[in-house]
Amino acid sequence: MATTDTTDMSRKVRSAVIWRSGSQIVAQAIAWLSTFLVIRLLAPEDYGLFAMTQVMLVFLNTMNGYGIASALIREQDVSDHRLRQALGLLLMLNGALGAIQFLAAPLVASYFAQPMVADLLRVQAVMYLLTPWLALPHAMLSRKMDFRRPAQIRLLASLAGAGTALACALGGAGVWTLVAAPMALFLTEAVGMTIAARAPLRPNFDFTGLGGIAGFGGLMTATQFFWFVQSQADVIIAGRVLDVRSLGIYTTGLFLAQLLATKFVPPVNEVAYAAYARMQGAGGEALLATVRLVLLVALPAYAGMAVIADPLVLVLLGKQWTGIAAILPILSLAMAMLTLQILFAPATNALGKPGIALKVSMIGSVAMPLVFLAAIPFGLTGFAWAWVGGVAVMLAVTIALSVRTLGLSLRKLAGAVLPPGLAAGAMAAGVAAIAQVLPPMPAMGQLGLLIPLGAAFYGAVLWLIARDRLVEAYRFAVGTAAGSAAPASG
Repeated sequence: MATTDTTDMSRKVRSAVIWRSGSQIVAQAIAWLSTFLVIRLLAPEDYGLFAMTQVMLVFLNTMNGYGIASALIREQDVSDHRLRQALGLLLMLNGALGAIQFLAAPLVASYFAQPMVADLLRVQAVMYLLTPWLALPHAMLSRKMDFRRPAQIRLLASLAGAGTALACALGGAGVWTLVAAPMALFLTEAVGMTIAARAPLRPNFDFTGLGGIAGFGGLMTATQFFWFVQSQADVIIAGRVLDVRSLGIYTTGLFLAQLLATKFVPPVNEVAYAAYARMQGAGGEALLATVRLVLLVALPAYAGMAVIADPLVLVLLGKQWTGIAAILPILSLAMAMLTLQILFAPATNALGKPGIALKVSMIGSVAMPLVFLAAIPFGLTGFAWAWVGGVAVMLAVTIALSVRTLGLSLRKLAGAVLPPGLAAGAMAAGVAAIAQVLPPMPAMGQLGLLIPLGAAFYGAVLWLIARDRLVEAYRFAVGTAAGSAAPASG
């Protein structure tokens, strides 16, 4: 019976990863195509202004109740009454957050000495009204390990957002393009998710019995707050010392470097958390499987981004963004470490230990501002290196606090990381050497030559030093992994 349950869970996890991550790839391909086209149409100053608004938006979103919705995933049984209570609480929280942002908008604009920021924030306050209709349906579907319908809805939402972005950019909307596109995306997703999950439409404002869920959600909210401090400290500090154009170059370079960490890993973590919550005791072995599969893709991508930064920026963004090429290799190193670091939280949270992620976030909320303050005299390059130092501290703390809880050995963790790391490093060295001897050619030609060569080089090295990793990835992709939970949990 146990073997049957484990095999069934393996099938569910594999299907969930394929739908969630596969759809994410397609959705992000749509979003990225639109984003890179829009970046070419807008100015760095537009992205600098938008980054200033995100400081407050991200801060208030740490309190939007997603932690409460996530707590529902761990509940054994959730009644319709409990769902309506959760909806009522989410509506109250987000209504208050929207009002706070609307009223505080002039203060944020004054801090950055950019009056336009106030107008942008007031319009963005409307987005809080959509959050309950995203968070609760997401929790309901995750409980069922149903990621197929959300995947379809996210594809539709991506099309809505991409279409809105292109229409606004081509119409000369400027920075308002960056406000309208996510609003169209979230509205489409909220309506679709509510319908797909058959989520309750009538809230209940009697919160009796919600103490346990609220407590777990409160810990996750605290974690998100400290995550805000560590992730937005650079903009809070840089926004005061850099001009708007330089801030736009910095934040757009960071966006490019973070694509994998913020777009590819979260869907995997979303599935992993739901799976870990159903596989109590899977612990370190399940996490190691996730690490092996994620880093197999992420590390060569970061290494490749670092060595082809110049032609990559020219092709994707255009000449007005060439300043990004100097900081992209540095940021890629930081994001490689960050990708590993953020894989731990779903495993420890699912074991009922959200305090570990909270402690890491608390330490990060101190370390990251300190390194960014130290980076001020060194400009854009200094802020990039600050990411490397700060993330290295967070990764070390995460490993130190998590290994015992997860029953994880450092030797096994190193064994999961080193093979793709060594292969990616060898690939980077090989591609850099080839790039040095290439005759002058257009940037697109360089990419067309170096990317396939790098992929082939990485695959060949990995085949020589860790053939089992490629076999494991292939078996997972085609669904022939062994019945154990570990390979399937990634």
